[in-house]
Amino acid sequence: MKIIAVIPAAGTGTRAGFSNNKILQKIGGVSVLARTVSAFARNEAVAGVFVCVNGADREEISRELAPFKNIRLVSGGKTRTESVKNALDALAALPCPPDYVLVHDAARPYVSQKIIDNCIRTMRSHGSAVCALPCTDTLIRAQSGMIAGRYDRETAYTLQTPQGFGFTELLAAYRKITAEDEFTDDSGVYAKYVAPPFLFIGERSNIKLTFREDFAMQETRTGIGVDTHAFAVAETKQRGVVGPNSGKEEPFIVLGGVRIPHGRKLSAHSDGDVLCHAVMDALLSAAGLADIGHYFPDTDPQYKGADSLTMLAKVRELIENEGYCVGNISAAIVAEAPKLAPHIAKMKQNLADVLRISETAVGISAGTNEGLGYLGRGEGITVIANVLLYKKQIY
Repeated sequence: MKIIAVIPAAGTGTRAGFSNNKILQKIGGVSVLARTVSAFARNEAVAGVFVCVNGADREEISRELAPFKNIRLVSGGKTRTESVKNALDALAALPCPPDYVLVHDAARPYVSQKIIDNCIRTMRSHGSAVCALPCTDTLIRAQSGMIAGRYDRETAYTLQTPQGFGFTELLAAYRKITAEDEFTDDSGVYAKYVAPPFLFIGERSNIKLTFREDFAMQETRTGIGVDTHAFAVAETKQRGVVGPNSGKEEPFIVLGGVRIPHGRKLSAHSDGDVLCHAVMDALLSAAGLADIGHYFPDTDPQYKGADSLTMLAKVRELIENEGYCVGNISAAIVAEAPKLAPHIAKMKQNLADVLRISETAVGISAGTNEGLGYLGRGEGITVIANVLLYKKQIY
């Protein structure tokens, strides 16, 4: 059974308010249209994809879709209905037309393989398949700005795409359309001129990007940072936290901006805050930037003994300049000593304040290495940090 996907992409997307077609907007560096086409191009049951385009976007769309195989561009129409009919006519002119067609909105880039497979399965069993979701909101009929009536929510569905049909039946239905007909999708054409189509359940993630706000906060990034600092070989006294012996000052280490008494300091060019350094590297990695050595080289005297919380604030600015904000961070500190549990709450507060996130979005755990390796021998501290970034806006 030969199946072809038809992607109407000839609109202009004016409601989104972009300077160009919304389907050419990038999400994570990939256009909306390329994401949509990719979903069908990689499905083994789909033999090819026909994309309906307008003249103004044809050249750019051709470049966007160049990496994909078995893609054909066809001229779209003034309406979605006209575009789909043009694609069906082009398919009919092939030496071997398809048995089935899947029609899918170009502006639904989050369609899953599960949805496509379910559409194909339903279509093969019943001759038609329309992706739909049960309506969960109260449905009303409005008139003159007031509620004029209510609908039964139990029998109401909202329709999505893909919608699949037997090619011969859908082509015949489209060729019967009159000037008085108005359709918003293919199920309406099929229902009027063939038969009521069958439904299958879709997914809420399969949204149609219509308005500008639909494009916001869709992209997330994760990053991992690992940093290790060794303890200084010799015991070092430095000005710091007052110890238990009256009048005597003890050496300390710095973790998350907290000074913690310890017999040896950590060897470092800056203040040696290994927790901050791991978080900084994770943030920079998630944003696709260089590591902290690039921005804060240990050969630069201005960072001698530098406060790592101040450097973390600069990293936050760097990722904000790339359009990202911090979602949450999680860090694991591995050290035999000193005891860190009493200081974790303050570490969380410091990191949250600098990154401008809630303390509940900062997770810090501390544990030993059970006496194994350089950590077990108490030769240093290692921190592993993971972060989640959100793209503030992708337009």
